[in-house]
Amino acid sequence: MRRRPDFRSPRRAQRRFGIRATILSVGGFLLYVLLSSFVPAVMNQPLFGRLTLGLTLGLGQFAVMGVTAWCYVRHMRTRVDPLARGLRSRRYETESRRGRSAPPRQGAAQPLRPSPCAATTCPPRPAGQHRAGRADRLRRA
Repeated sequence: MRRRPDFRSPRRAQRRFGIRATILSVGGFLLYVLLSSFVPAVMNQPLFGRLTLGLTLGLGQFAVMGVTAWCYVRHMRTRVDPLARGLRSRRYETESRRGRSAPPRQGAAQPLRPSPCAATTCPPRPAGQHRAGRADRLRRA
C-alpha cells in the first residue's frame, strides 16, 4: 500500500508544509541570534521608552511559533486529514469486499487482548497482595 500514489499524497503534503514551516521558524530564530550577536547597535535601538528592537524581535519569536502552530493545524485539517479519511474508507471498503471485518464505529474502543494471567496457569492472589516489583526485591536483599 505504501507504493500507491494516493497513499503518498498525504505524506507529501505534510512533509512539504513541515519543511516550509521549519525553514520559517528556524530562519527567524537564526536571524534574531545573528542580529543580536553581530549588530548589537541595531538591536539596542529604542522603539518606545525602554522597549528596544531586540526585545520586540525576541518577543516576536513567540508570535511566529504561535502562527506556525496555527497554520500547521489548519493545514492538516483542510488538506491532509481529508486525504487520510479517504484512504481509510477505501481500505475498509476493500477489506469488507474481501470478507474481513467491517469498519469499527467512530470512537469505539478496540477489544483488549487477554492477559497471560487470565489463563489457569497463574494462581489468584489474595486481596491486598500484589506481585513484588524490583524495588521491593531490592529492599528485601
